[in-house]
Amino acid sequence: MKKDLRLDRFEIRLSGLGGQGILTLGRIMGQALALEHGYQVAQTQSYGPEARGGASRCDLVISSQRISYPKTISLDLLVALGQEACNKYFAHLKPEGFLLVDTFHVTQTPTNIFWGLPFTQMARKVGLVQTANIVALGALTHFLPFMHASAVRKSLREILPAKIMEINQKAFNAGLNRAKKEYQDAPEKWKFF
Repeated sequence: MKKDLRLDRFEIRLSGLGGQGILTLGRIMGQALALEHGYQVAQTQSYGPEARGGASRCDLVISSQRISYPKTISLDLLVALGQEACNKYFAHLKPEGFLLVDTFHVTQTPTNIFWGLPFTQMARKVGLVQTANIVALGALTHFLPFMHASAVRKSLREILPAKIMEINQKAFNAGLNRAKKEYQDAPEKWKFF
């Protein structure tokens, strides 16, 4: 069982291509962290002209205290579901920050130190390629030592329509279980806690 951790300020950028469900991913994470975990959360997003295939993003600032500035300054975690997003946003990652990529779409990482899983292929195996964002959410639940699976599942049920809940639960479980299997010690790698 994960313990609740005190966070001074933790910055996440979720990024990918327009249409990959980046904003939905951010909304589910934000709700889980704020309402279920009790953190202060500020969310900003970019969905202008990028929403039609270019790099899009959703940023989360998470803290145990009030957040004085809601935008990201220096990322602790960059999640890249597309090559263009990885290339565009990697420079914003702290030197000790972590990169998580969809290895199906991101074939050239700017560093050899990263976590990677084939979220898109995993979503296809679940039965719906559009659930790659939820597969990534499952993996993130393992990687982040302050995010609990039960809270994320509750937010999934509250945000997503009932008619697509079953396949999204499968996608979430696929990401969580694969991340646990391939990256058993990942939550201990964070130096912030």
